[in-house]
Amino acid sequence: MNVDISQTIIRIAEIIINELKLEDVTPQTFDPDLDLVDEVGVDSMDLATIALVLRDEYGIRIDEDDYPKLTTVRIIAEYINTKLADDE
Repeated sequence: MNVDISQTIIRIAEIIINELKLEDVTPQTFDPDLDLVDEVGVDSMDLATIALVLRDEYGIRIDEDDYPKLTTVRIIAEYINTKLADDE
């Protein structure tokens, strides 16, 4: 199941936009390299919520120790794709 990274980026952006109730941004216009903590204002509780949604969406385990590394949509997408590839 080799998912195209751009599809994963769009889906993660959708989840983040929905969970954080962001306005004036679409998954297509969401910059995948924006720092979610420093530039978007995501706090640790938001990140934990997003991680839970992603876990359910993709059926993967996201270690709490990895949360601080998941700083951009692109990094999250690469992390998820690596986890999915490891499960194959």
